[in-house]
Order: sequence, then structure tokens, then C-alpha cells
Amino acid sequence: MVTSDQRRRQLAREKYVRQQQRREEKRRKDRRRNTVVAAVLAVVLASGGAVYASVALSDGSKKGSDGAAGDTATTPTPSPSQESGGPEPKLTVDRKASYDMALKTNAGDITITMDAAKTPRTVNSFKHLADKKYFDGSKCHRLTTQGIFVLQCGDPQGTGTGGPGYTIPDENLDSLGKAGADGAVTFPAGTVAMANTGQPGTGGSQFFLVYKDTRLPPTYTPFGKIDAAGLKAVQEVAAAGVEGGATDGAPKKAVTVEKATVTKK
Repeated sequence: MVTSDQRRRQLAREKYVRQQQRREEKRRKDRRRNTVVAAVLAVVLASGGAVYASVALSDGSKKGSDGAAGDTATTPTPSPSQESGGPEPKLTVDRKASYDMALKTNAGDITITMDAAKTPRTVNSFKHLADKKYFDGSKCHRLTTQGIFVLQCGDPQGTGTGGPGYTIPDENLDSLGKAGADGAVTFPAGTVAMANTGQPGTGGSQFFLVYKDTRLPPTYTPFGKIDAAGLKAVQEVAAAGVEGGATDGAPKKAVTVEKATVTKK
């Protein structure tokens, strides 16, 4: 006779197998997509055109998904309530204050100053996640070194498809000025902004650090500024390049966020 405990373990194993199958299918789709993107990018570069549209800063997470796309057991994962698509955390930050997000990484300390008056819900989400140690042990999974110049972090899975299970709205989109004829604005070096799925209001936990002036559409919430020491650390990571000599992929100099804290200034 099968006990209730044995049945629970069996169901858990079956769920794990399903998740692994979904992850593998996602990886196959990502590889096919990346091949297409690389081909398009090569054509755009050959024609001398703008490249930002071909290298979108995508947060692959989706609200309501299982919240997992990687198999790294050493990185933190969302809590069960977050994995099931929980609500955006209650707004508790001081909307008149500035906050510092300190990232202790193996590549150097990075401090990001955030203005809650301009991006209250973004700052609130980062404080909520940092307080829960959500980012601790996570890797910055993506570096781009041509066309756009960013290091992307914030996915505890380290794959670019993870997220907290909820989304936050876009904020502060007009702060970098009006889009030019190319549909883009300049994100100055030192800017920190939210990644998204390409649709409005789809920010999660992933963000990107701009280490060199970059032209992008004004559809990514700019919410922070990197301090001088942190910017230098990111630039050193960029100088080391991308794995395999590519221009878009995992940084050759791996970056791990050992600890993330958010404090009121």
C-alpha cells in the first residue's frame, strides 16, 4: 500500500521531471533564437545600421511560471509563493528618500544609488528582494560588448529566464529625454535600468548596468546610478570580454553577487 508520504514524494519527482523537460525545451528554443539573433546582428553590422533593436535587453521570466530555468543548486530560488506568481510587494519605502543598493561581488563592490521619489515601486521591489537575500549567490549572466554595452544581472537562476514571480510597472521612462529619429535615447555610462520581456509593465528582478554610453529605446526603467568604483569594476569585466570571443553572452570574467543589501541613505 502506498502511503501518503510516498505519494507526495512520487508527485514531487514527477513535477521535477516535468520542470526539467520544460527547461530543456526552453534551452533549445533559446539556442535557436540566439542563432537567429546572431545572423540578424551580423547583417545589421555589415550594413552599418543601429544594433540596439537586435540585442533586446530581455527578462525571460514570466509571471505565473515555475520560476526556474536553470539547474544550479547553489543559487537561491524564489519562495513557493513567488514561484506561483505572488503579488507585487506592499509599498513600504520612503518615497522622499534615496536608497543605496550595495552589491558585494567577486569582481569588486558596486553601489547603486536609487531615488524612491522617481521610481518608488522599483526601489521597493529591490529592497523587498534584497531583504530576503534573493540576489545572494546569483550570477550576472549576460555581457554585451558591441552595439550596446551592458552587464545584466538579477536572475538567481543565472540563465536570464528567472524572476520573482511578480512584475512591477515601468517608471521614470521620460527621464533620459525624448527619443531621436532612431527611436532611441542615450543611457549614459553608470546608468542602471530594468530588463523586461519587451512588453510594458513586465519588469521582474533582472537589471542591467551600463558601462559605456548606449542607445536604447526608452522602454527600460532607469532607476539607479553606479558609483565610480563600481563602474570601474564593471568596465574591467567588460574589458575581459565574452566567453568564446562572442559579443553577447556570459562574461568571460564570471561575476557573482555574493551579497546584496538595500539601505536608506
